Amino acid sequence: MESVYLLIPISVLLVFGIAGAFWWSVKSGQFDDLEGPAFRVLMDDDSAPPQNDSDDKPANG
Repeated sequence: MESVYLLIPISVLLVFGIAGAFWWSVKSGQFDDLEGPAFRVLMDDDSAPPQNDSDDKPANG
């Protein structure tokens, strides 16, 4: 029974800590777009790769 007097305040502090972390994550925009990054991986990149201005031949030296 004596351990309950210690465990209840610890659990209340833990709940407030988790609620505070959840509130901070919602306010900072962590849950704004859950599907966008997943779809961005699947989209094709239609742009051409950058062209190298130098010669493709290796330098002999």
